[in-house]
Amino acid sequence: MTADSRKRMPYMPGSLVAMLLSPWRDGPLLWELVKRDFLGRYKGSFAGVAWSLVNPLLMLAIYTFVFSVAFRARWGVAEESQVDFAIILFSGLIVHSLFAECLNRAPSLITSHPNYVKKVVFPLEILPWMALGSALGHFLISFCVLVLFCLVTGTTIHAGALLLPVVLLPLLLMILGLSWLLASLGVFLRDIAQVIGMVTMIALFLAPIFYPIDALPVPYQALLAWNPVTLPVMNLRAVMLWGQPVDWLAWSASLVIGAAIFGLGLAWFQKTRKGFADVL
Repeated sequence: MTADSRKRMPYMPGSLVAMLLSPWRDGPLLWELVKRDFLGRYKGSFAGVAWSLVNPLLMLAIYTFVFSVAFRARWGVAEESQVDFAIILFSGLIVHSLFAECLNRAPSLITSHPNYVKKVVFPLEILPWMALGSALGHFLISFCVLVLFCLVTGTTIHAGALLLPVVLLPLLLMILGLSWLLASLGVFLRDIAQVIGMVTMIALFLAPIFYPIDALPVPYQALLAWNPVTLPVMNLRAVMLWGQPVDWLAWSASLVIGAAIFGLGLAWFQKTRKGFADVL
């Protein structure tokens, strides 16, 4: 699809087709929104974007100390050191942070932009894309820190790390679908933001981030498998740190589920968006 054809494409507010094509049709607008959202968090601060490194590194140091030193947790890797533990832990934390950042912001995406609701020609459906783009910026910074840390410590990074976009695809589809759903619900149910904060915290500890999944009894392993964060965390570690293949069967199932949530969330947003202006 050429740039000229995108410009000629009519925009029909609330049209499911228009919502699907919005990231391509409104690419320049989306890019500006992502840039403004990402950089706006650090506007006026002395360290600027460098602050995006402080929180994950601080959490990494604290969690590594608590779990590997105080609790003596181990991943079962041969000749495992605290450096190995930190790398494995950090690889899981950055995936959960991507998931949590998007979902925690989703309920307020519409309510925090009331002026956009009153502009009929503004594509409201692009706001979850904006939040995801900003979160991906933070994820990429953290991922670069992970790669650099591996290089400095002499930890092997396997070529499977190039499959990162494929590994994350089901999760990204699910995040967008849930973001549309929560953005809509957040307009009508303001308490949803508090609930999602608790859900993302639960997802942190009910995922194999601080411990290997096979350390749990089999029934609990099946429970953790339903956590959206579990599979991408395990696959990322497998392909990047351990040189193992992606679990393609589980990945395919999660892709189907992610695509279904993507479609349902988009349809729900399209169905309810007409009532946003009445509430705001």
